[in-house]
Amino acid sequence: MQAIPQTLSGPYWRDLYAAAFLEHDPARLRERIADAELALILREHELFRVSGDHIEEKSAIEDAMYTLHALRNARREVPEFDSPAFAA
Repeated sequence: MQAIPQTLSGPYWRDLYAAAFLEHDPARLRERIADAELALILREHELFRVSGDHIEEKSAIEDAMYTLHALRNARREVPEFDSPAFAA
């Protein structure tokens, strides 16, 4: 698991989200999703503690969490391409 800084101000969670979304290696995908989810949760907590209106970022975080959940579930349903099921 990648080290997550204590403050996630700025685009850091977006970088981890993008890395998970673009990961092609099935062996690394689970770890990338976990890193991104942790960063999103930490950023949500950070936004909860600070004043101000962060509606756009909160909405983006919610969308990212939903997408990561869907990505994780989709990976469970798709067999590996190198499995015997795809052999000719």
